[in-house]
Amino acid sequence: MSEATAGLPSGSMTGPDLQAKAGQEIGVSGWIEIDQARINAFADATEDWQFIHVNPEAAAQTPFGGTIAHGFLTLSLLSKMSYEAAPVLKGVVMGVNYGFEKIRFLQPVRAGKRVRGRFKLLDASERDPGRWLIKYEVTVEIEGEAKPALIAEWLGMQVVGV
Repeated sequence: MSEATAGLPSGSMTGPDLQAKAGQEIGVSGWIEIDQARINAFADATEDWQFIHVNPEAAAQTPFGGTIAHGFLTLSLLSKMSYEAAPVLKGVVMGVNYGFEKIRFLQPVRAGKRVRGRFKLLDASERDPGRWLIKYEVTVEIEGEAKPALIAEWLGMQVVGV
């Protein structure tokens, strides 16, 4: 595997094969634990030390009853989730994050909970020869909770060798 494709799963289908799956759920990631150490590391990386994230004693006095993950921490885990759940086109040489159409944070993730991503393919279109824009609806579920942490429409670009 080249450095450009390190971290990407091996190719699994052609662009037209992927297009045929539009409207379908295409994968579910494994569970990821959101412990206090992960939350603290994210706070340090982003310099967002709001007490509801990093101070268990103060956060216990809020309606959350304890610390919660940053919404952007949960969102940032979509990359890891996609490596496990979303297909990669055959012959891919590079994949890049292309952005979001919509993101809604629906439920806080309390420290100690686990989350996973459920991927539904909304669209796959070849923009230029070998350059595919792929749109997913991703729902991040919280283990044991009825309401998801977030729902996003996420765009990714996959480049295949032509």
